[in-house]
Amino acid sequence: MTGAGRLRLGFIALNDAASLIVAQEKGFFAAQGLDVELRREVSWATIRDKVTVGTLDGAHMLAPLALAVSLGVADGEPTPLIAPLALNLNGPAVTLSSRLASAVGAAPDASGLARLVARRQAEGASPITLAVVFPYSVHNYLLRDWLARAGIDPDRDARLTVAPPARMTELLVDGVVEGFCVTEPWGAAAVAAGAGQLAVRASQLWPRTPDKVFALRETWAAEHPEAVQAMLRALLRAAAWADAPGNRAELVEILARPHYVGAAAPVIAGSLSDMVFYAGEANAPLPVHAGWLLSQMMRWGHIGQDVDIAALAGRVYRPDLYRVAAAAEGLSPAPTPDSLEGFGEAGVYRLADARAHAASAKLSRMPTD
Repeated sequence: MTGAGRLRLGFIALNDAASLIVAQEKGFFAAQGLDVELRREVSWATIRDKVTVGTLDGAHMLAPLALAVSLGVADGEPTPLIAPLALNLNGPAVTLSSRLASAVGAAPDASGLARLVARRQAEGASPITLAVVFPYSVHNYLLRDWLARAGIDPDRDARLTVAPPARMTELLVDGVVEGFCVTEPWGAAAVAAGAGQLAVRASQLWPRTPDKVFALRETWAAEHPEAVQAMLRALLRAAAWADAPGNRAELVEILARPHYVGAAAPVIAGSLSDMVFYAGEANAPLPVHAGWLLSQMMRWGHIGQDVDIAALAGRVYRPDLYRVAAAAEGLSPAPTPDSLEGFGEAGVYRLADARAHAASAKLSRMPTD
């Protein structure tokens, strides 16, 4: 046993919670001597609050949220978090209502939507309403970048709102929103319900999109180093299991259970194809990804120009802890830098006037790993 007692880990009903769910269901946590209680939470705000006050020991978390909480810009005092493991690559997608999709065409860029926005503005109509899962999320930055590439100012030409992932389909069906960006399976669920059409996947804009991380309070992790390593080993085993093609049918069945993701099994099955849980070192918490996400936060005015991107990325993302766990599992990961060495202009978006340059795709693409 690790001496940490019963561990309370939170998750949101999404495919990319698979590693936590599989670690529990397939006994990987127990095999590491861990007593884990998984708690399904209703929103990212709840995850944020419960991790910061200690009601949860760790959680499935939006990568930008872990950075924002550490910086103290996510509605609270700074609470240093660490992200010693990435949970997935890819998974988010932009879905538009069937009515809106038919009006703008099937191109993966937002050019058709830009024409519709311009026409609605000329007619004095209200702006389109689109939903994201949280202000500090790759979904928000993906959607903003997709719109900006087509010349749509997301702060002026559209109305962006926040909604829990599992409610997106309902909001689209009821006409409350006209589109959304969310991680699967909820985009696929909207398509299956006949309410929406997929417009673009994150992987089409940002290959190997970093989405969720496993986050812990920095102080808790320092007090329980053995438990941290045991959790990382269990999650690595679970990620490998979830990524194995031969386990896909069982993975779908597990995720479809009502107390986990709770979407229909065929919807989940069809929504997993673009997601990576383990292959290609998907679990490595790359500071270059953290730095790139911080640069997007800076681009859209969510953090100040004075934030030390390199320092914060290196403090939150912890490839050193990941490497220890990977080595214990017999993995020989490729060198994973502990800093932003080599990040440079390929990833940092440092424009003082983010809005003036929002229509530009300059520096919008992911740096290579």
